[in-house]
Amino acid sequence: MDSDIALTDLQGESRVYEESNGNLRRRFRQQSVTQREFTLPPADQGKDAWLFLAGCFMVEALIWGFPFSFGVFQEYYTTHEPFSPRPSGIAVIGTSSTGIMYLSCPILFAAFRRWPHVRRHCTLVGLAINIIAIIAASFATQVSHLILTQGVLYAVGGVMIYCPTILFLDEWFIRRKGLAFGMMWAGTGVSGVVLPFIMSALLTRFGFRTTLRAYALALTVLALPLLYFIRPRLPLAQTSLQRRLDLSFLRTAIFWIPQSANVAQGLGYFIPSIYLPIYATSQGMTGTEGTVMLALVNMGVVFGAIWVGALTDRMHVSSVMALCSLGAVLAVFVFWGLAVSLPMLCLFSLLYGLTAGGFSATYTGVVQLVKKEDTAADTGMIFGFLALGRGIGALVSGPLSEALLHMQTWKGEAKFGYGTGYGLLIVFTGITAAAGGTSFIARRAALE
Repeated sequence: MDSDIALTDLQGESRVYEESNGNLRRRFRQQSVTQREFTLPPADQGKDAWLFLAGCFMVEALIWGFPFSFGVFQEYYTTHEPFSPRPSGIAVIGTSSTGIMYLSCPILFAAFRRWPHVRRHCTLVGLAINIIAIIAASFATQVSHLILTQGVLYAVGGVMIYCPTILFLDEWFIRRKGLAFGMMWAGTGVSGVVLPFIMSALLTRFGFRTTLRAYALALTVLALPLLYFIRPRLPLAQTSLQRRLDLSFLRTAIFWIPQSANVAQGLGYFIPSIYLPIYATSQGMTGTEGTVMLALVNMGVVFGAIWVGALTDRMHVSSVMALCSLGAVLAVFVFWGLAVSLPMLCLFSLLYGLTAGGFSATYTGVVQLVKKEDTAADTGMIFGFLALGRGIGALVSGPLSEALLHMQTWKGEAKFGYGTGYGLLIVFTGITAAAGGTSFIARRAALE
């Protein structure tokens, strides 16, 4: 009997001990979770946030700056062996690179939503593909080889770096999201100011094979260390909740009105960057002067991306789109169409980059607008479909611009730039720039 009582007391004490121990473990886990949440780096401020943004800026410059400087390669490939005898399709190299990067965004964003743990690993794989693509392009003997390597394969690697960066930036910046995206996208412009001169000098002295291999080496040395800073702010446990992919925003006018403007603007946006160096030489200017024009476009993009990004944090996105479109239309029809001298073309290049070049920085405003109406919409998917619209414009603009240029409309008949054989390209670029502002008209009509 006494032994039974002793055993019962012992079991009771054991249960008390286990309950106490369990409470202690639960309390410790709760404390650990609270401590981890408390030690998260702050958004919109602090050393970690700005180091991340600096890394984004540099990676953007290295990855996107290369295809955005394609005008220099375009001029070289059309005038040098082994591509000059059959130059058809050269414009497609640059537009396929940028276009496929944009077009692939929805696929990558959907994949990262399903498998978020692979996001950071993809940046390393993407960089490796970029390097392989550039080296492979240096062995090309036909235009089709360049389309597959410098165009398509480079785009595959680039988008694998670009999409995780977008998702991470959305975590690091909340109140200053538009400004942060604008500053990141300004990296393309900064690179586009410097790279054309470097590439032009290397192409002239060493040819395209050595130039491409040198850039592959530079990409390895400069971009690889920067990927350390391209990392998420939130722990994976907080970002990996499996939810049904909600694409209901694709059925709303609030998305399709700015998206339509975005696609239309993209159809003509890339044309000046592709053709300005060739246009300059066709008008008796030097190759260096053509490179200066391309650099000025990209210089305008630097400031355009920042000021447009900042405006989207303060103004309705349709108003910002209208301002960009108005400035681009003025630049194209007046300063390019009526250009008779190098200073006017330089003024066009700078103004066009400042206005049309900042248009994509309105994407953050479109995302916020859509999410106000559909709170279940995923930021990455909205951005991905906006990028897809831009990609459609980029891909179509390559062969379309070649066809328009081949027609030689108004050559010798009209005056100024309109009579140079590039007149139809100028008009088409101006019309698509104007179409970028249609979302503002649609919004005013809805209010009335």
